[in-house]
Amino acid sequence: MTDIANRYKIPEQLFWLHGSRKEQAVEHDAAAGMWNVYGYPEVHEILSDPATFSSNTMRVVPESVRKGMEDFSLEGFITQIDPPEHGKLRKLVSSAFTRKVVADLEPRIASVTHELIDAAKDRGGRFELVADLAYPLPVIVIAELLGVPSSDRALFKKWADALFQRDTKVSLNPDEDRSADMQAVMKPWHEMSDYLAAHAAERRRQPRADLLTRLVEAEVDGERLPDGQVVNFAIVLLLAGHVTTTMLLGNTVLCLDAHPEQQDKVRADRSLIPAVIEESLRMFTPFALLGRATTRETVLGGVTIPADQAVMAWIGAANRDPRQFPDPDTFEPGRDPNPHLAFGRGIHFCLGAPLARLEGRVAMDILLDRFPALRTDPQDPAVFIPTPSLTGVRRLPLL
Repeated sequence: MTDIANRYKIPEQLFWLHGSRKEQAVEHDAAAGMWNVYGYPEVHEILSDPATFSSNTMRVVPESVRKGMEDFSLEGFITQIDPPEHGKLRKLVSSAFTRKVVADLEPRIASVTHELIDAAKDRGGRFELVADLAYPLPVIVIAELLGVPSSDRALFKKWADALFQRDTKVSLNPDEDRSADMQAVMKPWHEMSDYLAAHAAERRRQPRADLLTRLVEAEVDGERLPDGQVVNFAIVLLLAGHVTTTMLLGNTVLCLDAHPEQQDKVRADRSLIPAVIEESLRMFTPFALLGRATTRETVLGGVTIPADQAVMAWIGAANRDPRQFPDPDTFEPGRDPNPHLAFGRGIHFCLGAPLARLEGRVAMDILLDRFPALRTDPQDPAVFIPTPSLTGVRRLPLL
């Protein structure tokens, strides 16, 4: 087991954090109705070939599993769309995440970070990294960009927790009754959709200088986006725009707590922060799983996968593949190169990756300034998100 797995109570579903390896890079799970891919070159190939591995996974989800989702539409849900539509939609907001636009956010990110730490210290008691900083910081930033009230972040957290932080196995078995799971997902989804639809309608009446206005005014092939596309696009931006950074910050602190010698190094030389973040992204990959659907029969890792099959790319496992990363269970911020897949690869590479990296760098620098030591409490340990598709903590008290 790794040092970190020994130190913290890590869910068994996150097998790669325990130093475990799957015997085969590509395995068929007949009971779950899908193919699991764990190897780095195999996952890299999946992410690099959207023509063979489609992002439109709903088309291979059995009807029985989709029960209760009849009014659920992925229209405008950019992570589930293939070219050429994907490129058109991505272009709509790509200018909001250019290097200059993101860099200009640095003073605001620093200001919010200090404000949140000050507020936590004023309240007294122990500093809990997730609730006091790692969650509210990226939510405030993305909410301001999108144009929705950051004061509603308790609502956003409720929806995100209901959608992501659920201890459910990954399965497409048509014989399993998943109606309860679907109902649990659909309620917060509808609430969030209604919330963002109301804000979008207001932007149509009174435009502002924000991303939501850009979406409602955008045209693709000479036509405005339908309301459903605007809302789904906004959902992706709101959720993905904060969940990754929340986990990134918690995971980076865990790595530095488990490796105090690395914490000493980065305290002495802040230029090392980006490398520390990249290595934490590799070791603790926030979104550890991506789904795809084959469009044709293909050979992957020497295994033939038929057309119209669900394929699960386990990025968290791929980022621990010894064929790509020597001594993969060791935290080594000096890895160079470090071509991890935490933000994906190819046309679906995370649009907000530059923002997440900036938020992580700025917040970590300030945390190291404001706290003489970043240490967890063995008597009040970190609590991990239970779902196997996410790698991160939902609670992290610091001494």
